[in-house]
Amino acid sequence: MKKKDIRPTRSETVIYSDTPPDNAIKDQKALRTAKWLETVVAILLGITTLLSAWATWIGSLHSGIQSINFTKSNNMASQGTAEYNLGMQLYLSDYMTWTAVKDYYYDLEMAKADGDQAQIDLITEKIELFKKNSISDMLAEGIQWMEENNEDDPFQMPGMIESYFESAEEKVDRSQELLEEGMRDNTKGDSYNLVTVIYSLTLFLLGIVGTFKNMPNRIAVMMIAVAFLVFGVIYMCTIPLPTGFERMNFFEFSRQ
Repeated sequence: MKKKDIRPTRSETVIYSDTPPDNAIKDQKALRTAKWLETVVAILLGITTLLSAWATWIGSLHSGIQSINFTKSNNMASQGTAEYNLGMQLYLSDYMTWTAVKDYYYDLEMAKADGDQAQIDLITEKIELFKKNSISDMLAEGIQWMEENNEDDPFQMPGMIESYFESAEEKVDRSQELLEEGMRDNTKGDSYNLVTVIYSLTLFLLGIVGTFKNMPNRIAVMMIAVAFLVFGVIYMCTIPLPTGFERMNFFEFSRQ
């Protein structure tokens, strides 16, 4: 009996291979890319959220310091005005006192011209008593300068009149400094608000990455978001922190 040939024909031969088809390979690469992209986007979302919270907090600190400086500036300006009025009153009082002292000196010269020693002693005693009870320290210093330099008016002493308003000028100058500090803090706070806007735009772009079906579009949008993020970080680093925050200790800062 003839044996039957059971070998498969050419048309029946099936080729087996461990290599997946091209479509499967592309699907695997796309899946890995999508997972990688999702991970990167999640990390960027977390970083951007933290940076946005930081910028919002620092901006609020600048706004608070701005309000404090403006309030201090107004109070200092009010004190300066009060000091100016007080200095003017003291100046007028000393001027009137000096007018009275000049009358006493005139009477003393008249008594000396008459040779009346009793009158001379009496007027001299009045002058000393009047100086003790009515003359301020600034006027007494001016009179001493006048007598030492053979002058006729103590108010001609250099810096005499300015000394009445020295305290007022210091407070006005300090008020102006606080106002300028408040304006600088206002500018810094506005800058941090702009940084927050940049981070918000970054969050928006990262949030819509997943809505695109085409992978190149997803990557393009993510790269734009990264560019905004980098720009926001660089810009934020150029803005000074609030005054007193260099210790990087919030609790110390909050007690200042």
